[in-house]
Amino acid sequence: MTTKYFGMKSAVAVSILIGGIGVTNQTVHAKRSQVISTYSNTEISSLDTAKATETNAFTQLDNVTEGLYVYDSNGNPKKALAQNTKISADKKTYTIDIRQGAKWSNGDTITANDFVYAWRRAVNPKTASEYAYLFDNIENAKDIENGTKDPSELGVKATGKYQLQIQLVAPQSYFKMILARETLAPLNQKFVEQQGSKYGTSSKTTLYNGPFVSKGWSGSTTQWTLNKNPYYWDKKHVKLSKINYSVIKDPSTAYNLYQTKKLDQMTLIGEQAQKLSKHKDVVKRQLAATSYLQYNLKSNSGVSNTKIRQAISLSINRKQLTTRILKNGSQPANGFVPRKLATDPKTNKDFYQVSKVANTTNYNPKLAKKLFAQGLKELGKDKLNVKIITSDVSSSEQVAVFVQDQLKKNLPKLHVTLQKVPAKSRIETVNAGNYDISFQGWSADFADPYTFLQIFPSDSAQNHTGWSNKVYDQAITDSLNKDAANKQARFDDLVTAEKELMKSQVVTPIYQSNTEDLVNSHLKGISYNRINGHYSYKTAYLK
Repeated sequence: MTTKYFGMKSAVAVSILIGGIGVTNQTVHAKRSQVISTYSNTEISSLDTAKATETNAFTQLDNVTEGLYVYDSNGNPKKALAQNTKISADKKTYTIDIRQGAKWSNGDTITANDFVYAWRRAVNPKTASEYAYLFDNIENAKDIENGTKDPSELGVKATGKYQLQIQLVAPQSYFKMILARETLAPLNQKFVEQQGSKYGTSSKTTLYNGPFVSKGWSGSTTQWTLNKNPYYWDKKHVKLSKINYSVIKDPSTAYNLYQTKKLDQMTLIGEQAQKLSKHKDVVKRQLAATSYLQYNLKSNSGVSNTKIRQAISLSINRKQLTTRILKNGSQPANGFVPRKLATDPKTNKDFYQVSKVANTTNYNPKLAKKLFAQGLKELGKDKLNVKIITSDVSSSEQVAVFVQDQLKKNLPKLHVTLQKVPAKSRIETVNAGNYDISFQGWSADFADPYTFLQIFPSDSAQNHTGWSNKVYDQAITDSLNKDAANKQARFDDLVTAEKELMKSQVVTPIYQSNTEDLVNSHLKGISYNRINGHYSYKTAYLK
């Protein structure tokens, strides 16, 4: 499964240059000219809205593209290119008037057809968009994704140059949240088709309609810039003229830059977080995200056995990890869906608590050894060798090493090796199914459990585990169809799905990722989305 790597956090610097070039006395000038620099700990994978899958790419897209809606800091949708939205009485037809006069970064006018083209392209199976699921409740989307209908039959059409009409299969209370996702942003058909397969693979082969435009990214570069977009419809509210980006994978490097007043923001991990927890510049950031182990049931390593996976989960002391290793406010995860994402309509209890399954994610070495022995017997083996693939980002490495040590201690007949690769390579390897276990993360696309649970139906493009479960599939199907308009029934369906996932342990939740940043008091206006962890710089400025 390809997932967003939400461990990436931005850190903003004042006119820094990394890679052997020193930092000069440009700080004052940078503040006056509204030039900042930010870092991420992973490279960009894609700027194609249909193909982006990880947090760094999405953060880039949040700053260079814009759809009908955008998110505020609490994950709520607010109008962007949508000026007026009418919803039919049966709540299945949306008619949206698009802002007139909005332009692409080449001067072309943005029209309703730009949305129709982008959406048809995203659901086309030839595009292979892993976020095509966002369109599933639009008429004919699933049939198109399955190859039984043509993309032209998608339930969206331009009823005027600046008017879009969308037909849903069933009422969807959170549909505006979906409309704010990057995958549903418009595309300029002429430009995209001119670029062909190169679209979104570099700054030059991408077109923009957001507050900024990307410059200098070639697809593999570790430095690039976001420049203020002179064609952006709301440019008067964009204060920054340029954002310099660099990839910094070593947190100590970032900390050294912050200490010498060359960074305005950085994310703390491990010992840094513990030592600086009371620093005057600390900002605590909640995030609806889960870090977890994902298993490839098609591998010959033995993880296809449910008891082996359960044993691995029960061998990990999550509390020890969060309190002794991460030390940044992250919490042990007892479920795949994180805390405070949804509540029971009747009781107001947290989905996280309602869906908890005993003896699946608690630390229980004794039971783990018992289950592992039973699993070995079922497999006809006396020991197992597995490989865990993880990103080469420092924080991911620390967690992977901790997990390796825990399994060595509690399951001596399980030999674990680590494979550390760049984040983009990890995504590609998992997509291809060339792994035993992958350590990765998923942050919410919008504030609903479905954004997590949609990954694992048998027919999901994001399910790279080989897992298929009839109860799970039916629960997800019911939540989208017969129970879509019944809040309680839909909630219960999603609880059923989560419980099946936890019983199977096709994914083993490790921790929920809350973070702590150091933020210079001169930097104002950054919008951090606590649901998906993306940073937006549209309203950022240096005071």
